[in-house]
Amino acid sequence: MKLIIQIPCFNEAETLPSTIADLPRQVPGFDDIEFLVIDDGSTDGTHEVANELGVHHIHRLPQNRGLAYAFALGLETALKLGADVIVNTDGDNQYQGEYIKDLIRPIMEGEAEMVIGDRQIDRISHFSPMKKMLQKIGSWVVRWASGTDIPDATSGFRAFSRKAALQLVVFSSYTYTLETIIQAGKKGISIFSIPVATNTMLRESRLIRSMPRYVIQSAATILRIFLMYEPMRVFLTLGTIPLIAGSILLLRFGYFYFTGDGAGHIQSLIVASILIVLGLLTFLLGMLADLIARNRRLTEEINYRIRRMDLEDDYPANHSTSYSEIKFQSEEKKLKSLDK
Repeated sequence: MKLIIQIPCFNEAETLPSTIADLPRQVPGFDDIEFLVIDDGSTDGTHEVANELGVHHIHRLPQNRGLAYAFALGLETALKLGADVIVNTDGDNQYQGEYIKDLIRPIMEGEAEMVIGDRQIDRISHFSPMKKMLQKIGSWVVRWASGTDIPDATSGFRAFSRKAALQLVVFSSYTYTLETIIQAGKKGISIFSIPVATNTMLRESRLIRSMPRYVIQSAATILRIFLMYEPMRVFLTLGTIPLIAGSILLLRFGYFYFTGDGAGHIQSLIVASILIVLGLLTFLLGMLADLIARNRRLTEEINYRIRRMDLEDDYPANHSTSYSEIKFQSEEKKLKSLDK
């Protein structure tokens, strides 16, 4: 069993030594533990520091592509390196490495395929009341959109099984945290959360430089992913509003028409017609988007199978049996023995 701990970095030369020093060198159930640094176009010599620290794998990008891109590249690289479980942590040493063993335990026991560390926002002293409130609102929206019960949706401290990592596709260029949870919920990837502690802040967040921008970008990400997986639900809601408004105006015109005063309310009839047609067109768009979404799900399933076969061809020797597979096989043997 191989565990790869990936660290997306952008100008983390000062904080990376603390992050690496805090990571575990041994975890029960794993024969190999390797570190992977994704240097996202750093200009402060982050890759040189990573090399001096003995990081096993360093992938250096020529220019900054953003956290979401670096994260997705890290997952793809870890899979190619034969990882059975992948842990993602930040290069600013925000998360305590001792919790990695707790983070991967639900995966090893077959209870989850994706596990997220709950920072328990209320306990973080350097978070402002406004930031705490926005984090809670954002997590609530993600829970509603994804159908999961993850309390800290913006936490980057998370673990993935090989199967989950193969299924996730990051579309956003801003942040991966919200998008991957919504995808997991919609794709039926079992997801779990455990409480973790954080270290003292070493630097200000580079992702949240402007609170309004962060809110707008996060909202756009949630809406886009929700539209991809629940288009009918969105378009039905949007189409119902003009349809109801148009129906009310049509009833109003009908009342005046049958009471002999219809000629003075032609405007209501015109507006009602426009609103009803708009509502029906929105419904039709929803049906079309739903068909496209279903076709995209089939494409994603095909892509998952192709990626899995390609990676198995490249690294067949590394695919040892996981704890969950062992557990399943032992239960299957018991059932067969009972049948006999």
